[in-house]
Amino acid sequence: MTPLEVRASASLAGIFALRMLGLFLIMPVFSVFAQTLPGGNNTFLVGLAIGIYGLTQSLLYIPYGWASDRLGRKPVIVFGLIVFAVGSLVAAMAHDLTWIIVGRAIQGSGAISSAVMACVADLTSDANRTKAMAMIGGSIGVSFAVAIVCAPFLYQWLGMSGLFSAIGILAVLAIFVVLWVVPTPPVQAKSGPAPFSEVLHHPELLRLNFGVFVLHATQTALFVAMPRMLVAAGLPVAQHWEVYLPVMGLSFVAMVPAIIAAEKRGRMKAVLLTAIALVAVAQVALGGLPPTVGMIAVVLFVYFLGFNVLEASQPSLVSKLAPGQRKGAAVGVYNTTQALGLFCGGALGGFLMTHYGQNAIFLTCAVGAVVWLIIAAPMRTPAPRQS
Repeated sequence: MTPLEVRASASLAGIFALRMLGLFLIMPVFSVFAQTLPGGNNTFLVGLAIGIYGLTQSLLYIPYGWASDRLGRKPVIVFGLIVFAVGSLVAAMAHDLTWIIVGRAIQGSGAISSAVMACVADLTSDANRTKAMAMIGGSIGVSFAVAIVCAPFLYQWLGMSGLFSAIGILAVLAIFVVLWVVPTPPVQAKSGPAPFSEVLHHPELLRLNFGVFVLHATQTALFVAMPRMLVAAGLPVAQHWEVYLPVMGLSFVAMVPAIIAAEKRGRMKAVLLTAIALVAVAQVALGGLPPTVGMIAVVLFVYFLGFNVLEASQPSLVSKLAPGQRKGAAVGVYNTTQALGLFCGGALGGFLMTHYGQNAIFLTCAVGAVVWLIIAAPMRTPAPRQS
């Protein structure tokens, strides 16, 4: 990678990581914290509070991607971060579950992921784009690990209001990174008059869009149940990092050879199908194996190995497969389905937890992953670039 590509990838990965902390800092503790609020035992509302973030994102990713194609990536990213910070302030001032849901909805309205990923595509070559996307995927993993370690301590020290305030401060810091660190992308050619027809009808993009929906639905649904599951297994909330941190660290290290095999050796399809199978197997295992701390840790490693590979590889494929000057639009559609997955996973996970128990969450997610595997099986991927 050139110095400009390294700077662009690292700074945009940092922005992504700061913003994803807004999601991840809440997930490890919120379902336990919610029990202290009126109506907090309603796991559907708890799941809605986690997932509503994804619903508002899904409504705005395409407009943000469209706007970034026309107005420029950086102005759109800055605007989205301001909206996200406002939502964090609303949630920080909330005293009941309803206003936390409102704040989370406003947070999700700062839907910058499509603009960020399109900016990465603008500033990197095809040959190096998977590396750049892997840096973003890795930054998500690192932010998750940091959140898992810090969230219990920050929650005990600052309370949930303080956590939301800290998230808002991180969004403001990310604005300065956009303005002063991220290189300015080249001016994009104006797109034709038919905005999304090619993107919406592209069969390989449709497979990727369905896949990211399932991937993030399983993630959000998992964390409706997981904090309570670990507490039931005898691990207090303040010690959950002892499971999450090594799981995320090891799964990230194990992801690297898979990404190299996918990109350099032309085995993208085999790697992606294997990763989807790992997600399915992990969900089946969580629904059927004894819920001991050790067993949960092993299964979570399997799940996050598959998750991290897919999170790093699929956005790169979207940018490579996007027709013409439609990178922003294609990534916007992709992130819309991703955000819908976050919302549906939270809402469905809360509903299933309330009415059928946690095993119903895992088995439903396993069925979704198997359907994804069947849909992805005929996929075609771009030929590997020669370095």
